[in-house]
Amino acid sequence: MSTTVSTTQHTPSPAARQATLSGTGTLLRFMIRRDRIRTTAWVLGIGLMGFYFAHAVQVVAESQEELLSVSGMYADPVGRMMVGPGFGMEEPTHERFYSGGYALFIYILTALFSAFTVVRHTRSEEQTGRAELVRANVVGRHATLTAALILTVAANLVTAGLVFAGAASAEYSLTGSALVASGSLAVGLFFASAAAVSSQLSESSRGASAMAGAMLGLAYVIRMGGDMAEVGGNALSWFSPLAWAQQTAPYVEDRWWPLALPVGFAVVLTALGFWLSTKRDVAASLIPVRLGRSRARPSLGTPAGLAAHTLRGGLRGWGIALLLTALMFGAFAQTMVDAADTLPEEMGQMFAGEDMMLGYLAYMALFMAVFVGAAGVSGLQQLRGEESRGRAEYALSAPVSRLGWLGAHLGVLLAGLLLILAVVGVGMGLGAMASLEEDGGRWFGELFLAAVLQAPAVFAVVGIVTALLGWLPRLAAPVGWVLIGFAGVMASFGSLLELPEAVTELNLYGHLSEYPVEEIAWTPVLVLSGIGIAGLVLGLLGWTRREVNRV
Repeated sequence: MSTTVSTTQHTPSPAARQATLSGTGTLLRFMIRRDRIRTTAWVLGIGLMGFYFAHAVQVVAESQEELLSVSGMYADPVGRMMVGPGFGMEEPTHERFYSGGYALFIYILTALFSAFTVVRHTRSEEQTGRAELVRANVVGRHATLTAALILTVAANLVTAGLVFAGAASAEYSLTGSALVASGSLAVGLFFASAAAVSSQLSESSRGASAMAGAMLGLAYVIRMGGDMAEVGGNALSWFSPLAWAQQTAPYVEDRWWPLALPVGFAVVLTALGFWLSTKRDVAASLIPVRLGRSRARPSLGTPAGLAAHTLRGGLRGWGIALLLTALMFGAFAQTMVDAADTLPEEMGQMFAGEDMMLGYLAYMALFMAVFVGAAGVSGLQQLRGEESRGRAEYALSAPVSRLGWLGAHLGVLLAGLLLILAVVGVGMGLGAMASLEEDGGRWFGELFLAAVLQAPAVFAVVGIVTALLGWLPRLAAPVGWVLIGFAGVMASFGSLLELPEAVTELNLYGHLSEYPVEEIAWTPVLVLSGIGIAGLVLGLLGWTRREVNRV
């Protein structure tokens, strides 16, 4: 008697495939309800920023002569390094100035929103244990990731529509406006799919967000190198997802085909994310977690030791990234010296003072300090995560007071931020020493001091966010990121946007003197330090009076 062995491969039936998506609609409605304020704020914020930029450029340069003069700074290598490849800047129009100088920042914000949203609704849910409870119901394996991607794509579509409407309302070309909006959508799709992959690789939401954020930072740095080399970018630019959207050259060449790159990679990365999700257990990760020590360090038995253990990973990551960036910015000092005579006069509005190189170094110190402030907001957001996930409550069950727990974390955070500022100053100084052909060594101390003198503004940001963490914890992170985002915009474009003085005064970083161009003014240092101290005191007071895990 013979036995026949079937070699036919079994493919999932339509019913089986449908089962993997069971509950997607329900989860999507839940995500929309949960994120109705957060997502709306992101979408409206990006849309309004696009609307403002589209109309503001018409006020900054009203005549063709003014436009030609202002646009020159984005045709220069330093300007291209900052904002993009400089398409059409030799014959500028308002719409070309808008797309060439400001569209990049729309793309960056869209990328951040997309990555954070996907991580928030996938890896964060697994980390907190809610995903396991949800999966105990009739919910398919791919339902959560599918719902998160649908929400993100839908929000990006609305954002793109608002960006298009803002540009069209300024009477810009509809084709170019559609390209700017489509570039925003394509960048959002790419980084949403990248976050779908990173959420499978890391066991923590912070790690998944860091991976997606590192990809965005790398894309920006690669774009800087390629776009600075020549107008329109060189071969290096084509390795950056941000540059793909800019290579459409809106209002100049109006080419659609570069968008096939981010969209194509988004499809591949999304498929990879779904496939990787089948290769791991719920709440597990594909990158194994490093085993801890067999015996805990004695310092972990103290509030300060526990705080250092909690915050050191994030601070170390920020420190390494900002050190590398500071070295790169310092290395451009000689380029600024060589180009000083050819830079347009309007560049002086961004780089304060008559000495363009000194102004550039002061600007870099300010720009890097904004990112140090972002590290502070991120650290406080991490403390909120310790509370919401219950770990703070476990720590407080030991003989540790509330003031001792939060005070220790704040002390470690502030010490880490001051150290990062010092490291940034050292990095910029070393980069300038290596690049400058004459008297490079004498700038080391100036750059170090310029970076450290930004500490009061960073301290003020931490104080304000801490005060909200103590009394209104749900507002702490959003307000903190608004402060950082506003400071970043004002640092780069504040002098060009001609905003009312009442608005510019809200920029905490704008009150400090721009050393080494200007002499140190001690009054703003004292005022900002006072804001920081008051914020810390209010935050500690609120923390002792409210319930732990309060939403």
